[in-house]
Amino acid sequence: MKTLVCTTPGNFEYSQREKPVLTPGNAVIKIRRIGICGTDLHAFEGTQPFFNYPRILGHELSGELVEIDGEGFAIGEAVTFIPYFNCGKCIACRSGKSNCCTSIQVCGVHIDGGMAEYLSVPAKSLLHGEGLSFEELALVEPLAIGAHGVKRAAVKAGEFVLVIGAGPIGLGTMEFARIAGGKLIALDINEERLAFCKEKLKVAYTINATAENVLAQLQEITGGDMPTVIIDATGSQKAINNAFQYLAHGARYVLIGLQKGDLNFSHPEFHKREATLMSSRNADREDFELVIRSMKNGDVNPATYITHVVSFDQVKDEFASWLNPESGVIKAMVKMDV
Repeated sequence: MKTLVCTTPGNFEYSQREKPVLTPGNAVIKIRRIGICGTDLHAFEGTQPFFNYPRILGHELSGELVEIDGEGFAIGEAVTFIPYFNCGKCIACRSGKSNCCTSIQVCGVHIDGGMAEYLSVPAKSLLHGEGLSFEELALVEPLAIGAHGVKRAAVKAGEFVLVIGAGPIGLGTMEFARIAGGKLIALDINEERLAFCKEKLKVAYTINATAENVLAQLQEITGGDMPTVIIDATGSQKAINNAFQYLAHGARYVLIGLQKGDLNFSHPEFHKREATLMSSRNADREDFELVIRSMKNGDVNPATYITHVVSFDQVKDEFASWLNPESGVIKAMVKMDV
């Protein structure tokens, strides 16, 4: 089968590998769609934490089930899966937090992913397609990341939610914060993405992070209170550290974005607010199921995000361009159809 391997930062090579053989407890999927996410882009750049080369990228995936050692699924049905393979035994797994398993293996990060014609995954990770398209199913995972962050924040109806970063993860976060009843504020440095938030997602308030009066704009929007929920989806050390000043007293700050450096903030300022700082890693089955229901109910339109579509054979040549903000990419989708 044909695969695409990220051999070193900045380099892809197509190669041939053996098609996976069905093994006990697993399933084999014929990959049909691959969503390109920030993790893939960061891996290509060489800035992704917890990463080694060479690696087959790809974890936003959908496909056709061709073999399975298990019950409850039909050969030939459209599926996606939860790409965070957990041990089931550690303290996190025993506590129902398999998304942060101590020995987690994330498909396309710690182990080879889905930029390939076929992929073997644990049968327990599969999710039914529920009548959704392959494009929609490939977008379940990134939307689940946002849904999990909103769940961690425990967003309540009527409160101001500042989402920092209007990339795909940030946009999905805004969707589920809206569904939870939050009053949304989007903060980004890209005017095109801020316009996308207003026009496509109906976000009421947008702020350019490069403006000199961000703090004043937030005070005006919130009536002087400041946001009671802040969710970072940038993975930028500067953005993460800078946002501590935007917290309302009693606020919750959730970090979906991940960067390699240290957090730096004023302890007295954080302490006097009695603020809560949380990380949000991956997502769990409940989040995936919420996303699928939201798509089926029409609460979320995943087609909104897809701005670029390429064939598998084009990925090597096109991938680097998606790092350029001027490309206008929100979500690139790779088609594996023969």
